[in-house]
Amino acid sequence: MDRTEPRLITSVERGVATVVISNPAKRNAMTTAMWRSLPELLEGLAADPEVRVLVLTGAGDTFCAGADISTLRESAGTAQGLAVEAEEALAAFPRPTLAAVRGYCVGGGGQLAAACDLRFAEEGASFGVTPAKLGIVYPASSTRRLVALVGPGTAKHLLFSGELIDTERALRTGLVDEVLPTGGLDKRVEEYVRVLASRSQLTQASAKEFAAGRTDRDAHWAAEARGSTDTAEGVAAFLERRAPRFTYTTAPTR
Repeated sequence: MDRTEPRLITSVERGVATVVISNPAKRNAMTTAMWRSLPELLEGLAADPEVRVLVLTGAGDTFCAGADISTLRESAGTAQGLAVEAEEALAAFPRPTLAAVRGYCVGGGGQLAAACDLRFAEEGASFGVTPAKLGIVYPASSTRRLVALVGPGTAKHLLFSGELIDTERALRTGLVDEVLPTGGLDKRVEEYVRVLASRSQLTQASAKEFAAGRTDRDAHWAAEARGSTDTAEGVAAFLERRAPRFTYTTAPTR
């Protein structure tokens, strides 16, 4: 395969799935084919019980510069619909997701990063939501997600102006969770996802749903807790001063 061909590169190692956005000729812009393939790719990873955490990042020194603008000439509505489907599939992934951001995280790249549970960025990264530069109505679901992250004031600033913000402001407004010095992102992400992979999926999955505002799954998670050995294992491991061996595995959310 041509390494310069736009594609999503996937690997799984030690419980961590990594999805790399790769389109080097266009700063990792997402093509129609890439948008279309992401939900199916995520479905496959969600079905893999070995996957405990998912990391989304970009090839080289850029996360994602947005949608490939040439696709908007074909049909802006179709392209936007595919982007929303991909964003929602990422948001619904049943295990913790983390966007590792360096360089530009703009437009559709921002949609994908916002759909992750957490965002770690390297100093020098730039963030922007740019539909106002193209005369596009930003999707309602994407707008609500952005507002939930940064509040209405910052969301309006980003959407109204299309201006880029730096990592300092992104951290201050809640758009990112951690900012790492140049060269420190990969090590921090590796260490952090190793921690996530060692924790209880029962806790993580229920917390993810509750934090997203679901109010119809209380009984479900109470039953899951009763049927799981994770609590007993966690308590025993604590008392025995050893690392717990959690066995609960989440299934894709319905």
